[in-house]
Amino acid sequence: MKYSVLFFLVFLVVGCASTTLKNQSGVDRKQLLLMPQSMVASLANDGYRSALQEASKKNKLNVDPFQVSRVKRISNRLIAKASYFKPEASQWAWEINIEDSNEVNAYCMPGGKIMVYSGLIRKLNATDDELAAVIGHEISHALREHGRERMSTAAVQQLGLIGFAAYISNTSNRNRANATMQAVSLGTTLFFALPNSRTQEKEADAIGLELAARSGFNPFASVTLWEKMKQQDTKKPPEFLSTHPSDDNRIRELTDLAYKLKPLYESNRPR
Repeated sequence: MKYSVLFFLVFLVVGCASTTLKNQSGVDRKQLLLMPQSMVASLANDGYRSALQEASKKNKLNVDPFQVSRVKRISNRLIAKASYFKPEASQWAWEINIEDSNEVNAYCMPGGKIMVYSGLIRKLNATDDELAAVIGHEISHALREHGRERMSTAAVQQLGLIGFAAYISNTSNRNRANATMQAVSLGTTLFFALPNSRTQEKEADAIGLELAARSGFNPFASVTLWEKMKQQDTKKPPEFLSTHPSDDNRIRELTDLAYKLKPLYESNRPR
């Protein structure tokens, strides 16, 4: 019993850390990260492969060469600066793809698996700076390991913290595998079905804006982007807004942060 309690305490301490280095945006919250990083990366890779296969079967994957080239050019500038926040990101196997869809949406899965829906470009007539705002925001979710954090929370909710620690520490491979499958099952559902928390969204706003500014993209584009989002059909708002809630207060916060990051943008923008 004594050793179980000791393991639980160590497990809890080790599982709480910030996933990014200190930055100008001030994001350094400690996070609950009990799910093994390798497990989350494998799960994300499988999910991304499945999404690519489905899009390919429908002849919806990377159908516009100009669009693909443009999104990759923008994304690669952002990726080049990602290691400022998370050094190991320079070793990620980044992937960038576009699915032909009317959805106004994008995502970046753990490990740097980016998908942009063409509706985001067409319906918003998005500029390069505005696309960088969206992609930078999504990359920031991956840098902060928000997916892993949500999966960890889901696993704890399902098994209880002590129960989860006991499962993972069990020497039986079968029990450990069962624990892994239970955690992954709920974690997968949470990752794809539920939005990030308000705190996670604010973190992605902040780091995403700084990432864009460091990459030479105008941070004020995030404000014009959200204004365009709000002007879309109010009866059926863009999918991006359903998982990235927008309000006037959020736009004010983005505006304030953009002013703060303006010198950083000015020193990095292309001449």
